[in-house]
Amino acid sequence: MTYLPFARKAGAAVLAALLLGSAPAALMAATPADTLVIAAAIDDIVSLDPAEAYEFSGLDVVNNTYDGLVEINPKTLQLEPGLAASWSVADDGVTYTFKMKPGITFSSGNPVTAEAAAWSLQRAVKINKTPAFILNQFGWTKDNVDSMISGKGDTLTIKVDKPFAPTFLYNCLTAGVASIVDAETVKTHDANGDMGNEWLKNNSAGTGAYTLKSFKPNEGIILEMRPGYWRGDAKIKNVFVQHIPEAATERLQLEKGDVDVARSLTPTDVAGLQGNKDVTIQNDVGGQVYYMAFNQKNENYKNAKFLDAMRWAIDYQGMADTIMKGAVIPHQSFLPQGYLGALDDLPYKLDIPKAKELLKESGVKDPVVTISVRNSADRMDVAQSIQNTFGQAGIKVDLKVGEGAEQLKEYRARLHDATLQTWGPDYPDPNTNSSTFAENPNNSDEAKATGYLAWRNAYDPGELTAMSQAAVMERDPDKRKAMYEEIEKKHRETSPFILMFQQARQTGVRSNVKDLYTGGAVDAVAYWLATK
Repeated sequence: MTYLPFARKAGAAVLAALLLGSAPAALMAATPADTLVIAAAIDDIVSLDPAEAYEFSGLDVVNNTYDGLVEINPKTLQLEPGLAASWSVADDGVTYTFKMKPGITFSSGNPVTAEAAAWSLQRAVKINKTPAFILNQFGWTKDNVDSMISGKGDTLTIKVDKPFAPTFLYNCLTAGVASIVDAETVKTHDANGDMGNEWLKNNSAGTGAYTLKSFKPNEGIILEMRPGYWRGDAKIKNVFVQHIPEAATERLQLEKGDVDVARSLTPTDVAGLQGNKDVTIQNDVGGQVYYMAFNQKNENYKNAKFLDAMRWAIDYQGMADTIMKGAVIPHQSFLPQGYLGALDDLPYKLDIPKAKELLKESGVKDPVVTISVRNSADRMDVAQSIQNTFGQAGIKVDLKVGEGAEQLKEYRARLHDATLQTWGPDYPDPNTNSSTFAENPNNSDEAKATGYLAWRNAYDPGELTAMSQAAVMERDPDKRKAMYEEIEKKHRETSPFILMFQQARQTGVRSNVKDLYTGGAVDAVAYWLATK
């Protein structure tokens, strides 16, 4: 299948019709009745191999073409059985037994077996692409994974190296990297020992509601419904995702009916769609949190009163309602909404008199804060708002503006004074953020522990490191939840971090499209439930 030279000039409906072999539909203004046409920026895709896909757009495809042992319900965002019907953990806390559901097949027709499930997890560890670290946390390496994970008949046995909280393992098994692939098919496409990696970059071999029919980088993706899907056939036969990175173009095509869904709209575009009876705006949250961080190599940022003064000198709600409208919601803890233990309360608000009083009590005289900020419109808007309100409280702010890569290099080397950043979780378990915001096993410069945000800010969390490490081992879900809530409260009251917002998603949808679930903060989009 090839893309026509006029692809970027043709409407998405025209292109979809031609690609799907229904050229007469191209003469119609509406999108094909059997095709969900989506405008999105998909230039982040590196690979569609579930063992390698780590970017948002790639994981969207993986979520609709593969399944895992454990799944996230698209409607409730709660854990539920996937290809495994049930699971249990032995008294030793390190041996898990999964019973596979009978009668499920891959798109090739091959049966889903415990052997295929074991091989899939072993493969992800062995090819060791970017998301493999999610699985490596359980002590699995290319040298030992064959003995740690084994399958026979309908029984899969998984061993981990420590008695972690069972929910930690289950949550990680919902990640794309833990998808179960058709071992027999993939093995036939091995090239020089790559375990089918090159082939799976552009093909699918899963159990999902759709199969990958076509993928052209920076152009488009076509998914085709697979009859007999174990959770119920997809409601729409085809999904066509067209690469349209320009939000204004997405909006125009949505208004014209050339696309059914627009996924990269800006708040300005959303505002422009207000009153359009043919379009609805679907609101959801994403996993990214926006924060400020202060390098404690500067002694001022160890002063509790000074840190508190800054917390009360930010207009959280005002920014969310104006310059960041539609892009964020106020959120003041490091776990995003939707994660076990996430706090949704908002203890801080803009209060200049209180900030002034706290600054006076701190004893810090004529403070100057240099904020490193990426040279992008949204970051600059937020930084300038903070510069204004800090100034009202008596805290002078200088903005150090630079490119994103330059800023990150400085941040990872602990060379910043203060920084404005975002952070997205790597997998749907609270440990993903707790371990990086609240743990720092070695605060020395020599440790170069850049994966810990606490280390990047020369912050020794004290007891929080042990508390976080204990929480990932707690086997009682209710106790584990309470532990993360306590960690977050202590962290936001004592750390040199100020959590401000959580990402908001606004998806433009034609009014005839229903039941499109975009995944919240813990999952990817589910196309297979959508109707039109």
